[in-house]
Amino acid sequence: MSRKSVYVIFCVLGVALPYSQFVPWVLEHGLRMGLFFRELFASRIGGFFGMDVLVSAVVLIFFARREGKRLGVRNLWLPIAGTLAVGVSLGLPLFLYLREGALESTGLAAAAKSAAKI
Repeated sequence: MSRKSVYVIFCVLGVALPYSQFVPWVLEHGLRMGLFFRELFASRIGGFFGMDVLVSAVVLIFFARREGKRLGVRNLWLPIAGTLAVGVSLGLPLFLYLREGALESTGLAAAAKSAAKI
């Protein structure tokens, strides 16, 4: 299985798993963001995960913009939008998928595979 195929699978899981928890919550409570954040940070462990995801999202957006420009990744707005709409669970594998495509188009992916075999 190619890396791009694996990244697509991770994108699907990255949407399906978080939304399997979020959609029922929204159906029950509506889009009450104040309540959302109160429940997210209701305990120290919830706060831990909330802060971890927020920091990870900022780092991912920074990295995707820098690395994406360096490699000439097309549609760089997609992983950023995915991160904002779903989270790192979608944004990261989507960026890696797009990055893999850019590496393939420049021939860097084949060079990296050859170097790994040595």
